[in-house]
Amino acid sequence: MNIDFARQQMVEQQVRAWEVFDDAILEVLAKVPREHFVPERFRALAFADTEIPLGHGQYMMTPTVEGRLLQSLDLNGNDSVLEIGTGSGFLTACLSRLAAAVTSVDIYAEFISAAGERLAEGGFDNVELVTLDATGELPAGQFDAIAVTASIPVFDPRYVMALRPGGRLFVVIGEDPIMEARLVIRTGDSDWRTESLFETHLAPLVNAALRPQFAF
Repeated sequence: MNIDFARQQMVEQQVRAWEVFDDAILEVLAKVPREHFVPERFRALAFADTEIPLGHGQYMMTPTVEGRLLQSLDLNGNDSVLEIGTGSGFLTACLSRLAAAVTSVDIYAEFISAAGERLAEGGFDNVELVTLDATGELPAGQFDAIAVTASIPVFDPRYVMALRPGGRLFVVIGEDPIMEARLVIRTGDSDWRTESLFETHLAPLVNAALRPQFAF
């Protein structure tokens, strides 16, 4: 496989074609080595527009969804970001190139360990990785942006409360067969507005259906 050609095709023919026009996002996707974050046995699928199994019923997002997620958060170099669901660490790496600091949490310690090695090897040094069940607790503090990389059945306002005013949340809400990607922006102490982005499918956040949930 011609890695450089496959990467360029991913960016131009898949991601840009799915309405990702932000040059900073496209540049990050072109430069962060996605193939280094894909499990070895699926390396040939690194640039395909398909979910890639990671184990424990979890998957890497498709490049198109990753692109839309990154674009929706509208990050700048001063932002602090919380990622819920580290997975392979690829999206973590992309976020780290677009923000000042990234805190990424995952319920599976082996994901945290493997992603930490890949991120360290790549020089992504503004990332903190934490083994944590985000359905039960969140890291202390507030963030400028939050990316939830797995679906939840109904909206959980705890994620909005973890944002600073003006902060942005990407989250996928629903259950099969209908899931909706949303951008939620915190507009005040207890207020937010929501924008529907697109329909998609993501594996559910582990334990999300077991916790009390809230709808709006």
